[in-house]
Amino acid sequence: MLHLGQGLPAGAPLPADPTLRVLVWNIFKQQRADWMSVLQGFGRDAHLVLLQEAQTTPELIEFATSNYLAADQVPAFVLPQHPSGVMTLASAHPVYCCPLREREPLLRLAKSALITAYPLPDGEMLMVVNIHAVNFSLGIDVYSKQLGPIGEQIQHHRGPVIMAGDFNAWSRQRMNALYRFARALSLREVSFTDDHRRKAFGRPLDFVFYRDIKVSEASVLVTSASDHNPLLVEFTTAKTARS
Repeated sequence: MLHLGQGLPAGAPLPADPTLRVLVWNIFKQQRADWMSVLQGFGRDAHLVLLQEAQTTPELIEFATSNYLAADQVPAFVLPQHPSGVMTLASAHPVYCCPLREREPLLRLAKSALITAYPLPDGEMLMVVNIHAVNFSLGIDVYSKQLGPIGEQIQHHRGPVIMAGDFNAWSRQRMNALYRFARALSLREVSFTDDHRRKAFGRPLDFVFYRDIKVSEASVLVTSASDHNPLLVEFTTAKTARS
């Protein structure tokens, strides 16, 4: 277990002083029209872009390399042409990366998660968790199993944390398991005033959780460019604002 913030190499910090802009979006493998215009319109000015179901198509690679210093992906499975999975774009290089996968017990397809860490301008280390949770499973054993290794790393991290993505929390059991997980790690949930998040069985699927950092603005963009709506969250990173 690597204790983040201890023994990590020095790196250039995220240029996020005092505001850190984060976009979270299940991009639906870029299967719908206008996904690029949405990504360009709202992702270009974000310091972090957390994508789920991101296919490494030439168009997405071009967007990533022309707008961001770093793009890290954990392919969940390989489609005929391009790998698909979670992808984190950042305006600074991570000093730590940990890819995670969990196989769907019914479909035998995998879901992926990615943990990265970035220095902040104030000297602290930000842990970022990008997750696409397992969807088709009976009970919550596999669901909780996927969260387990993530929880271990968050528990040992000293500093701000952002955990976001498509949690597939479509049942009461899954919601309870997710909230228990968040409470145990002192993670708070970002709330949205105009909540247009994608829902299944009346429950939202996409979430943003955070710790030791302050939310200054949060919104949901309504679009037909995916079967999920993007989440836009601004955090205040300065220590004085968080105290």
